[in-house]
Amino acid sequence: MLRSLFLAAAGSARLERLVESAPVSKGVVQRFVAGRGADDVLRVSRELVDDGLTVSLDHLGEDTRTVEQAVATRDEYLAVLARLRGAGLTPAAEVSVKLSALGQRIDEKLAYEHARAICAAATEAGTTVTLDAEDHSTTDATLETLVELRRDFPSTGAVLQAHLRRTEGDCRELATAGSRVRLCKGAYAEPESVAFQSALDVDKSFVRCLNILMSGEGYPMVATHDPRLIAIAEDRARWFDRSTGEYEFQLLYGVRPEEQGRLAAGGNTVRIYLPYGDQWYGYLMRRLAERPANVGFVVRAMASRK
Repeated sequence: MLRSLFLAAAGSARLERLVESAPVSKGVVQRFVAGRGADDVLRVSRELVDDGLTVSLDHLGEDTRTVEQAVATRDEYLAVLARLRGAGLTPAAEVSVKLSALGQRIDEKLAYEHARAICAAATEAGTTVTLDAEDHSTTDATLETLVELRRDFPSTGAVLQAHLRRTEGDCRELATAGSRVRLCKGAYAEPESVAFQSALDVDKSFVRCLNILMSGEGYPMVATHDPRLIAIAEDRARWFDRSTGEYEFQLLYGVRPEEQGRLAAGGNTVRIYLPYGDQWYGYLMRRLAERPANVGFVVRAMASRK
């Protein structure tokens, strides 16, 4: 029930204004978001890389309604990639991109051209791009764009969501040599016709998809904070005789930092999904929906006046 409430809250403009105006919101957001600008995200990236972690930067914003907004998002990624390179943070730091933020809902060709420019800049900077997954209505268009981008930028990563019923089939298609695939549970409210509704069914789907990716020829990126699924992923990696350099774990900034350190200390590649920017509200609500344990932190912060 909590998950449904937070997913509904993610789309509420009224609640967004209320949360943004709360005096403690800044402290809450800093737990999960690197900051508002490039200076903030480069500083946090340096701290994480120095701690032996890798990162994937996400400039928050998916409600792009104008060409001007799409261009501004593209330009932000081009600028931050240049700064990452200048700071010597690549290839440890890559970027994650939502095609909707690049204008996918306005013009798919426009979004592709913007994504292509970002991929070219990432290649020049010595790093990679991962195309984020969004709600199910964009999945086909996003995977089609992925195919086109991989013609010239084969390291472009995909994201698949285990809660979608179609994802096992997508895993089979993408578990090919050199294919980087991030597997996550999924953070969008979806109808039963296209998505599993119970946590147990989502977990079972995650494991089935994980088996496909680990047994394939690609590069699985296991994105979960669930201790059981992490343990299963470690077991499957051993079962399919994968070395620690042939897959990675991905965790969200601010969530289970002790586990991030444990996995990295065990020789695993651990990539931290590091969001920044002004449009943090929807992202925060989806994180709370994914992991209700985070609610306690927010409640304590909201109750505090210090």
